[in-house]
This record gives sequence, structure tokens and C-alpha cells, in this order.
Amino acid sequence: MAMKILTLPFKLLILFMEYISGFSKLSKTEKIEWLTENFFQDAKEADQLIRKYWNRDEKLQRLHDEFSENTISNYYLPFGIAPNFKINGKPYVVPMAIEESSVVAAASKAAKFWQIRGGFKAEVLNTLKTGQVHFLYEGEREVIQRFFKDTKEILKKSVEHLTRNMEKRGGGLLDIELKDKTEKLDNYYQLDCSFKTANAMGANFINSCLEHIAETFEKHSWTEPGFKEQPIKIIMSILSNYVPECLVRAEVSAPVENLMKDKKSSVEFAERFVEAIKIAEIEPKRAVTHNKGIMNGIDAVVLATGNDFRAIEACAHAYAARSGQYSSLTSAKIEDGIFSFWIEIPLALGTVGGLTSLHPLVSLALEMLGNPSAEDLMMIAASVGLAQNFGAVGSLVTTGIQEGHMKMHLFNILNQHEATEEEREIIVEYFKKNVVSHTAVLDQLENIRTQKKLTENK
Repeated sequence: MAMKILTLPFKLLILFMEYISGFSKLSKTEKIEWLTENFFQDAKEADQLIRKYWNRDEKLQRLHDEFSENTISNYYLPFGIAPNFKINGKPYVVPMAIEESSVVAAASKAAKFWQIRGGFKAEVLNTLKTGQVHFLYEGEREVIQRFFKDTKEILKKSVEHLTRNMEKRGGGLLDIELKDKTEKLDNYYQLDCSFKTANAMGANFINSCLEHIAETFEKHSWTEPGFKEQPIKIIMSILSNYVPECLVRAEVSAPVENLMKDKKSSVEFAERFVEAIKIAEIEPKRAVTHNKGIMNGIDAVVLATGNDFRAIEACAHAYAARSGQYSSLTSAKIEDGIFSFWIEIPLALGTVGGLTSLHPLVSLALEMLGNPSAEDLMMIAASVGLAQNFGAVGSLVTTGIQEGHMKMHLFNILNQHEATEEEREIIVEYFKKNVVSHTAVLDQLENIRTQKKLTENK
């Protein structure tokens, strides 16, 4: 039986809620006791469910506990694979961590489709990342510009102790620019810093450099007479997750006539597909769902490989709106009888640091991919996003999205209604030849159970 969570009106719940100080200092058991006794009708049942998802390996569980704060249990997602990807002539089995039932199936189907048509061609266009020191200065523009020019090399040298190891790996601090933003916000300037971070995502590296640059910049201003009455006021120093120059491109192409079983259906499919992409390019309401499908694939790879899918999502959607209107991340065309479909997307990914060396399944995922470099992983993730979009749009312009999606969703419906093994076998067989819908599944389930009761009562 499912747990019953208290559903009192919010104002009433506040009266009974027990606030707590120093919660993070409690042991995990104490945290669970406080939580279950104050927020669940059945404390014992809640406690049992929380502990049910603990890993039996104590060392592994402790590792998971330390990934986050106030950890009480583990929240599992399916860890699946999409085989048959051919990217730049190399075969891949791609790990994907996602709960949506049709995503891995769609990626696998698209991968197989393009495997025999040349596969995916991918290239990294750039790997530039940025961060800013945000500050206010109320003095004359010429003064701050001159001061920056005089101190730029000092600022670069101030982080040499932080960049030394990164430079050995081909990365480091590339440049610092002073950006005047006073037209948009009074007295607002930036030190805009560009970086390359080799195989690391590099967030901690970039933020450490920025904070040190900010400190050096401010301290040097104290010795300058022009800043005594109008001092520099540092607001914050932080990397940007918008990395439009950390860009990767993936593409598939084939003669139009090779897309389907016959030339007529191939031409019709290609033309409808291209029109569907054009709609996503000019209609934001469609583009959001269109790009969500792309990110279904990319996020699953990003999560499986221990990268920050929230940063990837935020950047991708900002990039999709870079023209001033939200638009498709993919493009398609038919030219000289060739169907081409491609994506250009910023992906700041890493294969060292963070969870990559800590989470055992992340290590497994990276080994599965041949221990790729960050650039390799960018190309893999972009190819999966393109495959996902091809599968979704292909379904939309032919059979419709629900036919395949609902077949994959069938087991979720059966689990939701606690179907027995016998019921599952009968229903799965029935829907091999019939359209799946939530109502149709429930009707079949009810019919089976009714017939069983009649048989038992005879």
C-alpha cells in the first residue's frame, strides 16, 4: 500500500510543523527519524521505504551519501544503453540514464537507421568557455579603461599558480577583456575571461581563477590615486554556463531515395521532415517541445557520464534563443537529391574531475565509450541528440508520436495497476496488433479480471 503523505492545508500544516536547528549535524538515522515522525502518517512505513533504497555495500552507500547534503536515501534512474551508433566511422554503445520509456528505444532505432547510411559525422568547432568578474565603478570610463590596460598582464600572472597544470594539458586562461555594460546598468563593468579546460568541465578551475583575478584587480586599484574617491566595487565572480563558443556539430545525410523502401515514400518523408524542421525554426511553441526531445537524448548521456545536465540544458535553450526568438537547435535540407540533417549545439562536457572519478557507474559509462576525451564526448552527445530528434520528427510526420510512445509506456500502465504476470503476458500479446492507449489497456485488464472471476465462480 502506498504511503499517505499529510495533505493538510498549508496554513494548518504550518501550525503543526516542527522546525529544527542544526539538521545537517544529525546522523542519517536521526534525520530519518525526525522526517518520518513529523511528515508522514505512517512513520514506520516511510522509514522502511527510505532504507529499502540504500545500497547494501556500506562503502558505496557512504560514497553516495557524500555526493550531496542531508542525504537520506538513493533515488534510482534506469541506466540503459543505445547500441549501433556509428560516429565518424567508429562504433559506439552509448550509456543513457533516463526514466522516460521511449527515449533509449528511439535513439537505438535512429542509430541503426543511420548506421547503414554512413552514420553520424561530428566535429568540435570550438571549446572556449568564459567567466566574468562583475563590478561597479562610478568614475570616468577612461580611468577604468586605462587602469585595466596597465594591469591586464598582472592579472594574468596572478593566476599562473592555478593555471600551470591546466596549461600542461592544453588549457588555461586565454584572455581577459574589459566590458563596458553601463548602458544597460549604471556603473556596471565586467572582466570577461576566456578559458580552455582540456578534458575537464572546469567549473572549479574557472571560478578559482576568477576570484583570484577579482582580488588582484581590486587590491591594485587601492594604490591608484584615481580610485580613492571612486573605488572599484566587486559584486561577484562566477563562470558562465552560456558557452556559445564551446560548440559541436553533428550531421547525417543520405540520398533521398534511400530513406524509405521506395522512391515515392522517400521523397514524401524527406519533404515532410524538412517542413517539420522549418516549423520548429519559426514557431517557438513547437520549438520548445522539439528541443526538449533533443535534450531527452543529450541529458541522458550527460547524466550517465557524470556531467552537469542542468548547465547543459540552460546553455542549450539560451543558444536556441540567441537570435532574439526561440528556435530549433536542428536544421534540415534537401539539395541535389541529398537529404541532410544536422545540429550545432554548445556542450561544455568533461571526462575528468567531479563524479567521473567517484561514481562507479560513471566510470563504467566512460569505459563503455572507450574512455573518450571531452571533445569525443561532445560529439557523442550531439549525435545522440540528433538521433533522438530524427526519431521524434520521423514519427510525427508518419505514424504520429503516440503509437511508439504508448507501446513503450505499456509496462508503466501495467505496473501502475498492479497487473499479474499472467495478465501482463496476455495484454502484451494483444497490443502487438492493437493501438495502445491508457483506456484500452485498462479495458483489457478489466476484461481479463472479469472473465477470471466468472470462471472462478462457476
